[in-house]
Amino acid sequence: MTVTPLRVARRRPTRDLAAAEDAAAAFLTALGVDLDSDSLAETPARMARAYAELLTPREFQLTTFANDEGYDELVLARGIPIRSVCEHHLLPFVGVAHVGYLPGERILGLSKLARVVELFAHGTQVQERLTKQIADWLTTHLQPEGVGVVIEAEHLCMTLRGVQAVGATTVTSTLTGTLRDDARSRAEFFTLAGLNN
Repeated sequence: MTVTPLRVARRRPTRDLAAAEDAAAAFLTALGVDLDSDSLAETPARMARAYAELLTPREFQLTTFANDEGYDELVLARGIPIRSVCEHHLLPFVGVAHVGYLPGERILGLSKLARVVELFAHGTQVQERLTKQIADWLTTHLQPEGVGVVIEAEHLCMTLRGVQAVGATTVTSTLTGTLRDDARSRAEFFTLAGLNN
């Protein structure tokens, strides 16, 4: 079995944690938060580190294998945890992604489905774009017969502020190839992802 490794990373942003800490302190102070107490003294530094972590994806090595057995049925990873940051309010959105593909000439190391989700979830995002980026990336790098991605997420910008729709979930999907064009394959994907209940 032939293994094809590929080192994967999105462009890492330039980070200046000291400047971020100063900006966080100024931001909190401008909103009336008193940073002089012991419990809040380190908050700007913690805030800067937390956002740096949320906004910076980890590198990983994409591992694909020759599809020697000619496997042509759906491969699906269901319930991949997802966390990202809404680019409109800089509040988190959290949920799960269901990612599947119909193999072509290559199959993917299963943990890499979760790594691809993480790759695009880190950074400022909107859920619609995130869903499509995952599907497009897998289509480009794996060249499968079809890809399906569904994300179910709760957006804190919608549940904690504004409309305050606590418990509301947003669902987005992107389907390509056979999973988009063939009704039976599409239905199988949604059923195995647990979305046809």
